[in-house]
Amino acid sequence: MQIVLNGQNHDVPEGLTVLGLLESLGVKPDRVAVELDGLIVKKHEWPERVLQPGARLEVVHFVGGG
Repeated sequence: MQIVLNGQNHDVPEGLTVLGLLESLGVKPDRVAVELDGLIVKKHEWPERVLQPGARLEVVHFVGGG
């Protein structure tokens, strides 16, 4: 199925969760925030939040420094 991730189309398997997507991308979960269809998804919801066809996600990486 198709989703939009950070403005680009991606093919992902049906039944994929937010956490599964992050793991497949090699993203460290402690350093990102996820927006799904315009709403922030809390980290405790990631394992159970199943992506739907056409879902629009923004994954934002936190960068430290000064």
